[in-house]
Amino acid sequence: MHPEGWVDLTGSMFGLAMLLFFIAGYFFIATEEKYQINKAKPALFMGTAMFMMIAAYYAINGFSMDPLHHNIEHLILEISEIFFFLYVAMTFIEALIERNVFEVLKYKLITKGLTYRQLFWATGIIAFFLSPVADNLTTALILSTVLITLEKDRKDFLVPGAINIVVAANAGGAWSPFGDITTLMAWTAGKGVFTDFLYLFPASVLGWLVTAYLLSRFVPTEKPAELGDVEAPQIHHGGKTIIYLGVFTIASAVLSKQLLHLPPMWGMLFGLSILKLYTYQLKKRVKIDINIFSSVAKIEHDTLLFFVGILAAVGGLHFLGFLDMAVKLYETFSPTAVNIGVGILSAIVDNVPVMSAVLKANPELGLDQWMLVTLTAGVGGSLISFGSAAGVGVMGKMHGVYTFGSHMKYAWTIAIGYIVSVSVWYVQYEILGIMH
Repeated sequence: MHPEGWVDLTGSMFGLAMLLFFIAGYFFIATEEKYQINKAKPALFMGTAMFMMIAAYYAINGFSMDPLHHNIEHLILEISEIFFFLYVAMTFIEALIERNVFEVLKYKLITKGLTYRQLFWATGIIAFFLSPVADNLTTALILSTVLITLEKDRKDFLVPGAINIVVAANAGGAWSPFGDITTLMAWTAGKGVFTDFLYLFPASVLGWLVTAYLLSRFVPTEKPAELGDVEAPQIHHGGKTIIYLGVFTIASAVLSKQLLHLPPMWGMLFGLSILKLYTYQLKKRVKIDINIFSSVAKIEHDTLLFFVGILAAVGGLHFLGFLDMAVKLYETFSPTAVNIGVGILSAIVDNVPVMSAVLKANPELGLDQWMLVTLTAGVGGSLISFGSAAGVGVMGKMHGVYTFGSHMKYAWTIAIGYIVSVSVWYVQYEILGIMH
């Protein structure tokens, strides 16, 4: 629904120029590797410039500015909810890194004396169950570091291992409201309550397990060379308490949304305030300074600004009227077919703008279809190496080893897992009706 006084500009020269501007901006986002430009830069420029030009066009033509103000206010609210949620989550992760928590996890994995295939399964299982809490990008970055610490040369272990981590992180993120940015967007948009997303667990886990099993057949069974005498790292003072505070913060976000009807980011910011108070008393009591501001400084701000830019740009397309065409797709074709297509498209284009477009278009869908599009946008991003934040992150970490080409060599295993996930959803939701 558009507010009163809104003007459909899809057929105007200005509207088409804005669409071309969006496509040009998206070209530079998609080719960031080629042009060595961080995707946050074109995304933020595109998103902010589009509304500057729309506002100027409205003013020049004497249109009422009320619809634009109404749209901008809603957009700011939507973006800030996601921005602050991610901001707090990233701060907690950086605080845990600073307290050596992930170094201890890495050391324990490396010194267990596991074979390559056992390590493949161990990192995959951790990725699947860590990403619902820590988000898929952070999970993939931590575990890909484990792989390259263990082995530098064996591509028959590194490539399947990297793909497994990406697929597991994305699948794990799909059934948790804060495990993936697309799931978070669906949750904050009110497309399901917290527990509704947990019903996607069977489809997520079985799809990943099928892919992991097929990939594991290519992984060698011998043991990697031992690292030698490496001193065992310890979790620094206060690290374990920060883990518990992180769990408390996530619980606060869930309770804020489900019981208090506040945005999830309110609970997250409350948890951040507790963390800051804890670090203050730690400094006073035992003279240990965990500088939370230094953790904030290490946050991947480009990632946050990319989300701001891309959500604003998609908001611009919606305001111009282009996303109303997406609704017609749902009216013309089966919603199931369209939502399966959304998953494939999200691999090519990146799942965040695709999910944002679907939510902005807001077609009339039942809970079963909203859960399907959440699932496909989450797990579909794994089909191509740059289709998800996790994949892009691991490509950067394992430069020259995990590449577009090495990923596509095994893409058929991911495609089979994707089909399994959708099939499990169909049996569970459409045949058995298990969704509440």
